[in-house]
Amino acid sequence: MAAARRMVVIGGDAAGMSAASQARRLKSRSELEILAFERGQFTSYSACGIPYWVGGVVDGPDKLVARTPETHQGRGIDVRTHTEVVEIDLAGQRVLARDVDPRGAGDERWHGFDDLVIATGAQPRRPDMPGIDAPGVHGVQTLDHGRALLETLESTRVERAVVIGAGYIGVEMAEALIQRGCQVTVLERGEQPMSTLDPDMGRLVRDAMTGLGIDTVTGAEVTEVITGEDGRVRAVATKVSEYPADLVILGLGVAPETGLAQQAGLPVGPYGGLLTDLAMRVRGHDNIWAGGDCVEVLDLVSGRTRHIPLGTHANKHGQVIGANVGGDYATFPGVVGTAVSKVCDLEIARTGLLEAEAAAVGLKFEAVTIESTSRAGYYPGSRPMTVKMLAEQRTGRLLGTQIVGREGAGKRVDIAAVALTVRMTVEQMTALDLGYAPPFSPVWDPVLVAARKAAGTVKSSLSGA
Repeated sequence: MAAARRMVVIGGDAAGMSAASQARRLKSRSELEILAFERGQFTSYSACGIPYWVGGVVDGPDKLVARTPETHQGRGIDVRTHTEVVEIDLAGQRVLARDVDPRGAGDERWHGFDDLVIATGAQPRRPDMPGIDAPGVHGVQTLDHGRALLETLESTRVERAVVIGAGYIGVEMAEALIQRGCQVTVLERGEQPMSTLDPDMGRLVRDAMTGLGIDTVTGAEVTEVITGEDGRVRAVATKVSEYPADLVILGLGVAPETGLAQQAGLPVGPYGGLLTDLAMRVRGHDNIWAGGDCVEVLDLVSGRTRHIPLGTHANKHGQVIGANVGGDYATFPGVVGTAVSKVCDLEIARTGLLEAEAAAVGLKFEAVTIESTSRAGYYPGSRPMTVKMLAEQRTGRLLGTQIVGREGAGKRVDIAAVALTVRMTVEQMTALDLGYAPPFSPVWDPVLVAARKAAGTVKSSLSGA
């Protein structure tokens, strides 16, 4: 009887464990041995839920765990927690794993593989500046990070918090800290918060954050985290000012954690993420796979690779990898860059390209912005909404959509995401048969109002050409 193949997985969260689980569904233990290494104590968890755990909206960490290590073990996946892979030997088809359990001996051991899955995720960006590693400064990427942050909040009197960076993590953590009764200052280097939006839409987010009591300072380049005599953080300095702080959150986004892969000579793209083919196989390597926040993916609108760290993508990557390792066939065609978030009752969404992104790939476009409401204007609870839409000149192909509004605004971006995926024009979008009733939408949904205006602008530009 032939020996079972061995699948080794580095990383025990969404991509890694989805790959392991899917492969196990397709192959028995006698056919495929699955060994997964996770340097933390949790597996298959929702990092996206950490701000809501910190803010007291949901319980954690157990509520944020979809499958525990014990669950995976019961399904025939050998999960080793508190174990970090420190080296990949491609020629020898083996990895070196180290015991990092605080109670352990730090032992190291080589493990061979037939198929290797790299799902090392991403790491919070930590600028190189004085005080950045001081007690009271927290990144937010894993459940261990979330637990450490809560321990600080519960053991220390935190009245003033400073969030460095106003991207998705930054604004969500600002909300969480407001809900805990902190005075919150957000420092953003850019022109407006949410660099994932065009500046004119980011301005709406800034106005709303200010209205919610969040002091939002833009054009603020942080130079130092100032510590007190006890070594803990006491303030954050920019080039022009100083902001008192009992706690600092790093909301500067994340970078692909690919140092281990790069040391092994595996290819990375312009954002530092691993490059794969459509089957999620690392380019140039038949038995090396990668997925999740450590990879770059194809942008279906621009035709270039991007780094978009989202759990939705990671789970799909894992499903594709597991299917292929298990002898089936699957591909991940790419993304259109859809993301949605909120700060208190403000909903923020985007899909496709921003103006700067479209210009960077040489696309000529028309941009329109409309104001509408979430429901029929006369229906109780109707809330304002702003929709911005980009359409390609001449063809009218939808290039991107951004939405900022209150209840009912964010998930409308899914209409545009589908339209982008099938390469619809804005004129074609105006004929979409969307659901209508006064409690849910005006007669013309805001997305269709924007599409109609964009279609008219494209026609006007053609007639004037």
